[in-house]
Amino acid sequence: MKNLWEVLARRRDYRLVLGAGLVSLTGDWILRIGLAFHVYALTGSTLASGGLLLASFLPLVLLGSLAGVFVDRWDRRRTMVITNLLHALVLLPLLLVRDGDTLWVIYLVILAQSCLQQFFRPAEQSLIPALVDAPQLVTANSLNSQANDISRLVGAGVLAAAGGLPLLALVDAATYLIAMAFLLGVRHRPERVKVERVGGVRVAVRGIKGEWVEGIRICLSGPALRLVFVFGLVTGVGEGVMSTLFAPFVSAELGGDGTAYGLITSSQAVGGIAGGLIAAAVGSRFSAAKLWGFEAVAFGLIDLALFLYPLFWKGLAPAFVCMVAVGVPGAFMIAGLMTVIQRLTDDASRGRVFGALFATEGLAVLVGIVAAGALGDVVGIIPMLVVQGLGFSVGGVVVLSRLALLTPARVDQLV
Repeated sequence: MKNLWEVLARRRDYRLVLGAGLVSLTGDWILRIGLAFHVYALTGSTLASGGLLLASFLPLVLLGSLAGVFVDRWDRRRTMVITNLLHALVLLPLLLVRDGDTLWVIYLVILAQSCLQQFFRPAEQSLIPALVDAPQLVTANSLNSQANDISRLVGAGVLAAAGGLPLLALVDAATYLIAMAFLLGVRHRPERVKVERVGGVRVAVRGIKGEWVEGIRICLSGPALRLVFVFGLVTGVGEGVMSTLFAPFVSAELGGDGTAYGLITSSQAVGGIAGGLIAAAVGSRFSAAKLWGFEAVAFGLIDLALFLYPLFWKGLAPAFVCMVAVGVPGAFMIAGLMTVIQRLTDDASRGRVFGALFATEGLAVLVGIVAAGALGDVVGIIPMLVVQGLGFSVGGVVVLSRLALLTPARVDQLV
């Protein structure tokens, strides 16, 4: 509780970064739900709706790792400010979308936004350790991950079906400008040694390539970071399966309708908010690596209970209970994992590590989506979803069996 008070009351720069993320994420959820609705309304095609997912994931896979090189070169605060401004600007073409003939504008906007996000996310995660003390990292990461759950509840469905795309675009653009104003108030400035870069374009390209290769080497050089990436791969595949088959699961296995599906998926945010508050208040008392491992096991076991109970019990109530409950270990797990990564890396390489990790997870999610689409009807919905729960549980057990790699003094500093 002490760290929670100190982070929120005494860390002005962190509060501004947290507020910026909360505001812009709320706008993102409004736009995300609204675009899914309007694209299907314009086309009546699920393939067209799937194109939104493809446009958002391709930059993550193709650009994520390379973007980390520039995040490590640039001032992280300035990077976040500029990307927020560009986010607001690239939304403006949505004002021109009127019918299916201009659908390509939506795809270009989503593609551009996803490209910008590859610079913002590593910059944000790399900046947080500079804004709080080391013992406060679990608390800060808990609050940061909680912003997504809060914004989902606030933003999901708001203006999604009313006002059309122009209103959605203007609202989301406004949230980015407000977030930019928050970030402009951050006083932290990095203490970096300036490296003079001379030579032409060819020399510059070689330098960027060298830094990218060095970042990949850092990611793969130690067993601790390799464990982080393997965990991201395995659980990312499971998340892809979950995102593809959960709606069919609610419909075919639970007998729920679209309203039930929306309420069940939103209920996880309730647990996430509660878990985030608890993690922010008491998480710093525990080893970040143990939080990651134990809570991954708990997360997977609750998911397994959710996916398997329809074999023995008919009804929607257990699904709501499980989705609320799983949000609590989910919040602890993310806070522990992010803290471990931040402590395993130094400031000079942190952007490249996070960029590569996000790209790896994105690729794994795409693999899971393809696998679920190809095998869901053959293997069955429940057996495929069980893979997701097992991935988290087994991954958590592996993490707990490797605590010696993850808890040296430089990685886990307990209060």
